[in-house]
Amino acid sequence: MTCCGPNRRRLLAALAASPIMVAAGTARAQPNSMVATDLEVVTLTPTSVILTWTTLGADASGNRIPVDAGTQVRLARADATGPARTVHDDSDRTPYHYAEVTGLEPGRTYRFEAWSDGVRAVPAATVVTHLPGSAECAGRFTTLVQPPGRLLRTVALCNDVHFGEEIAGLIVNEYPPGIQQEPGLPPYPEVMLTAMLGDLRRPDRGADHLLLAGDLTAEATPGQSRSVRAHLDRWGRAERDWFAVRGNHDRPHVGAEYAGCPPVVDADHHDCWGESFGARGQPTEHRVGELRLLGLDTTRLDQAGGAIDPEQLAHLREVLRAEPDRPTLVFGHHPVTLNSALSNINGPDFVLNRPDAMTLQNLYRSAPGVFLHHAGHTHRNRRTAPDIPLNVEFLEVGAVKEYPGGYTLVRLYEGGYTANFYKTRTPDARRWSTRSRAEYLGLIPEYTLGTTTDRNHVVLQDFSGLK
Repeated sequence: MTCCGPNRRRLLAALAASPIMVAAGTARAQPNSMVATDLEVVTLTPTSVILTWTTLGADASGNRIPVDAGTQVRLARADATGPARTVHDDSDRTPYHYAEVTGLEPGRTYRFEAWSDGVRAVPAATVVTHLPGSAECAGRFTTLVQPPGRLLRTVALCNDVHFGEEIAGLIVNEYPPGIQQEPGLPPYPEVMLTAMLGDLRRPDRGADHLLLAGDLTAEATPGQSRSVRAHLDRWGRAERDWFAVRGNHDRPHVGAEYAGCPPVVDADHHDCWGESFGARGQPTEHRVGELRLLGLDTTRLDQAGGAIDPEQLAHLREVLRAEPDRPTLVFGHHPVTLNSALSNINGPDFVLNRPDAMTLQNLYRSAPGVFLHHAGHTHRNRRTAPDIPLNVEFLEVGAVKEYPGGYTLVRLYEGGYTANFYKTRTPDARRWSTRSRAEYLGLIPEYTLGTTTDRNHVVLQDFSGLK
C-alpha cells in the first residue's frame, strides 16, 4: 500500500504536458548528438551557487541516453562588461553534472553559463524553470544576504526516505509506470539516505543536528525500521544529533509480518516503527543549546491524511505556555496551512485536517518563539503562509528518496536564519535523482522542485539569546 503521490484523476489532467522520458541504457551515443539539458539553479546562499544538469546523446535508434562529458561554469557580475570567465572546470566525465561555485559576494547579481564539452546547458521544457524571472531562463541569479551576527548552529531538515521501497512513482494499480533502480546498483532509498548522511558531515555543509519529518520507511516492517535506525545511529546519537517523527508510511500496520511488534489500539495493528523509534501519538521536546525542538506525530491509522489527538495538543499547549518566547522549531509529517491543502495534488484530505491545523496555528499565535514549522509528505519544496497573522514559516521539504533528492539546511545566526535546499551529490545519488525525474510520466519536476525562493531564502529574527 502506498499513501503518497498524485492521484490518477489529477495526473491524467496534466498528461498532455508530459515531456519525453529519457531511455536508460549503455549503448554508444552517436557522434555530435549530445545535448545538455535539465539545467537547474538549485541552491543560492550568500556566497555560493549550485547548478545541476544532464548530458544526453542519441543511440543508433534515436533514443536519448546519458552520455559522459565535462562540467564547466562561466560567471560574471551582471554589471560587468565582457564575457563571463570560467570559474568551475571539472574534467571528471559524467552525464550527471553538479557544479558548486563558492567565494561569491552576498547580495550580488551574476550572469552565468553552464557548459559541457562546448555544448551550453539549457533548462528542460518545464514550467517551473521557465517562470518569469527564473534564474535558468534569465541566465542570472542574485546571491542571498546573510543575517547579521555570528553563526550559532546549523540544523538539517529532511523527510520521506521510504527505506525499503523498490518502485518509485506508482499511484494506483501500478499506474503510471514506476521507476526502478538499475540492476546491480544498491536500492535507491539506501543510496539517497547514505548520500545525505555523508553530505551533512562534510565541512561545507556542517550540520549540527538532523530532523527527520516522517516516512523514514516504506511500510514500517521490522526490517525496514531496524535498518533505517541503524543508518542513523551510525551517523550520530538519537535525541542529541538526530530527531525523528513518524509519517503515514511509518504507521502501525496489520498482517503476519508485523505480529511480533507491540500491539496498538486493537489486536490487529502492530507498531514496528515505534519499537525502534518511539511510541505512537507522543510529542517530543528537546533542547539543543537554547533552541527548542518540538516533534509532532500527525499520523492516523490506515489513512494518508493527518491529525493530532487532543492529548498531544494539550501537551503542546502546556509546553508552549511555559516558555512562549523560547526560539522553537516544530516538525511533523503533514503540512498545516490552507495553501498546502489546496495546492497539493491530492487535495485537502492529504494534509493535516483543518480543525487541528487551526488549533495548532492558534497555539503558535500565543507563543511568539515559534519561528518555523517543517513538514514533509508532499515530496516538494514549498514555502506557504499561515492562515492567520503569524510570524511563523511553514516549509515543506523535497523528499530524500527521489528527485529532487535532498535536504534543507537552516543556518541560525544571531540576527535570523537562511534556508537552503541541497541535492545530494554522490555519483549514485545524482544518477538516481536524474533517473527518477521520469516519475509520473516526467511531471515530477513541475511539482516537487519548487521555486528558487521556496528553496532558498533569508528570514530576519532576533536569535541573540541562543547559544
